[in-house]
Amino acid sequence: MLNERSLAVSQECADCPIKHRAVCARCDGDELERLEEIKYYRKFEAGQTVIWSGDRMDFVGSVVSGIATLTQTMEDGRTQMVGLLLPSDFVGRPGRGSAAYDVVATTDLVMCCFRKAPFEVLMNKTPHIAQRLLEMTLDELDAAREWMLVLGRKTAREKIASLLSIIARRNATVEASVPEGPLVFDLPLTREAMADYLGLTLETVSRQISALKRDGVITLEGKRHVTIPDMARLMDEAGDDADGGVFA
Repeated sequence: MLNERSLAVSQECADCPIKHRAVCARCDGDELERLEEIKYYRKFEAGQTVIWSGDRMDFVGSVVSGIATLTQTMEDGRTQMVGLLLPSDFVGRPGRGSAAYDVVATTDLVMCCFRKAPFEVLMNKTPHIAQRLLEMTLDELDAAREWMLVLGRKTAREKIASLLSIIARRNATVEASVPEGPLVFDLPLTREAMADYLGLTLETVSRQISALKRDGVITLEGKRHVTIPDMARLMDEAGDDADGGVFA
């Protein structure tokens, strides 16, 4: 179930910042009207749990703004962050009755939610929704495979650069344009959370961020306001090919 402490908010579809990437991106007017009948918005404060692992899922939806983490807890209480939910990412699985992970807002979070049962019916009747959901699922699979490489083979510096490049690219795609000049964004994770996600110590994360700043790969105001002067250079630092597809 959705956390009952969430707040209802209003949002016009025409003003939605993720409309070109969300599950409804290819829907026509009639399909959007049917989605409107089962849609509602919720806001969560930073640190608030959206849903607990094992809870009944009576909704699915998309992140409109903000960032959330996917976390799995082992029987002995150890936890592992297994994913990030960024704007336009889909939450929930049609056909599954319960949540597989804890979903926790790391920043203030707004979600566009759909009542699960009628969404499943609509998905089966609306190829545009089913096709877009398939594309999003395959993108998620590609991201998971990429992250296996990051965690398994990359150095600490490459891991930090990879995470920064992923967040920067996603910010660019949500804005639906390839930006000119430096990329600027607020890092959605604390350094402690980055260490947990990357399998590093807090000291290593801080040391590598300082090194990237010292070498001019990034500039940093405070602890989270990041500017990337040259995206190609950051991609090189991440050990990735920077030719083409940077903002795909």
